[in-house]
Amino acid sequence: MIGKLEMFIALVKEQHFGRAATSLGITQPTLSTGIRQLEDHLGVKLVLRGSRYGGLTPEGQRALVWARQIVGDARRLREEMRYTREGLSGHLRIAVIPTALTAASHLAAAFNAEHPNVGFTIRSTTSVDLLKMLENLDIDAGISYLDNEPLGRVSSAMLYRETYSLVCAETHRLATREAVDWADLADEALSLLTTDMQNRRIINAAFMEAGVTPTVKLESNSTVVLVSQVLHGGTVTVLPEDIALFLTSGKGLKVIPIRRQGKGHAVGLVAPHQAPHTPVLQALLDMAAKLAARKSGQRRLTAARSARPGR
Repeated sequence: MIGKLEMFIALVKEQHFGRAATSLGITQPTLSTGIRQLEDHLGVKLVLRGSRYGGLTPEGQRALVWARQIVGDARRLREEMRYTREGLSGHLRIAVIPTALTAASHLAAAFNAEHPNVGFTIRSTTSVDLLKMLENLDIDAGISYLDNEPLGRVSSAMLYRETYSLVCAETHRLATREAVDWADLADEALSLLTTDMQNRRIINAAFMEAGVTPTVKLESNSTVVLVSQVLHGGTVTVLPEDIALFLTSGKGLKVIPIRRQGKGHAVGLVAPHQAPHTPVLQALLDMAAKLAARKSGQRRLTAARSARPGR
């Protein structure tokens, strides 16, 4: 039964019998037979089909909710049993918004320092696709914005608040500034993330609030491409501070804070809402909270030192 439910979930995800079969590593006739057997077992028609996949029946829509829950529960049961045998082990699949890839790496490294028997697959994606992947059980967790656009019913642990910086060449007219305003970028040729990225929507809102219409010369879904374009293409870009510092290290580029940002949008770990989480996933949520507390403490210490007389 679990195998047939996984076939059903894959078919809904791919919306094509051939692609769903390929994703599962089985033949299309095997998939079609499995779906029919599931329908016979449940006593209802789940899938509209003619010459091709035609969507779900009303019964299929309700069955999909149960299928995801049952398959998810079965996977959690396997993880629980493995934990009793082997302790924390296994493999975590994490999807991450592009601007948080350095945070994902830090989280994985800190987690592996305490739990070396857990492996990771980390992939970059949009915040919208990340939520779809969670829903389809394609990933175990994600790192995304927590407070800007609706997340649905998820568990979460904040990692940090995003603050933005201008990235420009050392010879750029703004390179000697200690900080800049959004309005200072009004006449600049910009390289920015594509509009399907939530980061771009946040930056567009910041420019709009400043009364600026940005001049975007290049768009990409890769932060590496943006920094390369600054280095070789004569543009500037806007990135969160952490990934900006990482990508520009040793490259002759300047990272300059942008003023008037408020408290910044929260970025953190998100996971399907479960009770309870698997031991591995709960340990990951706990690690995210620990790293956030550590970073917050470091910032308070830095602020206190900066406020001392004579500083």
